[in-house]
Amino acid sequence: MSDLYWLTDEQMARLEPYFPKSHGKPRVDDRRVLSGIVFVNRNGLRWCDAPREYGPHKTLYNRWKRWGERGVFLRIMEGLAAANATPKTIMIDATYLKAHRTASSLRVKKGAFGRLIGRTKGGMNTKLHAVTDAEGRPPSFFMTAGQVSDYTGAAALLDDLPKAQWMLGDRGYDADWYRDALQAKGITPCIPGRKCRIIPVKYDKRRYRSRSRIEIMFGRLKDWRRVATRYDRCPTVFFSAIALAATVIFWL
Repeated sequence: MSDLYWLTDEQMARLEPYFPKSHGKPRVDDRRVLSGIVFVNRNGLRWCDAPREYGPHKTLYNRWKRWGERGVFLRIMEGLAAANATPKTIMIDATYLKAHRTASSLRVKKGAFGRLIGRTKGGMNTKLHAVTDAEGRPPSFFMTAGQVSDYTGAAALLDDLPKAQWMLGDRGYDADWYRDALQAKGITPCIPGRKCRIIPVKYDKRRYRSRSRIEIMFGRLKDWRRVATRYDRCPTVFFSAIALAATVIFWL
């Protein structure tokens, strides 16, 4: 089928250094299996609906589940991002991802951290917090329940911020503690002040216009149906889908 997705030899060469070593019996063809995983995630299919050209759907699912639990897809994204990011200017923002009914059960197993799904005016949601480089490519993400404040994501991503000169963010990130934390890292905040401030905050309006690139990044991520709509109850599995989408769209 001509509309199937296949990873190129060049892309596989960039991915292979991050693959876990196989023990015992050699793995099934990595290119075929990973291409099938990308196809299923991009189109939001059930694993049993994967085209036959990618091989047995159980093989695709088992590889996806095994590597997702081991954090392989997240390591691939972070490794490629560290080698290719341009962090002179970085941007921060968050977006809502709708939770499907198959994922929206709030029942938590004993000892677990929860589904990271919250109830908001728009229904059951997960919130994705992201930092991007100057070109709108994301080196890091953080995921919370939908009702969690943007400040929580900003604080979680603070320690992993790359060295940069500027940080662009909207009014949702206008907090004195966050501005002070950025300046302590040598990063100049370009964040407009909230309207309730008595003394207006000065910022570079011309530079702030490029913040639209992070909005474009979220839009491209949501082109992947398995990212735009969360079908997975397990937050680790869903986070792997986000990392895989970011890797294929921005870093390959």
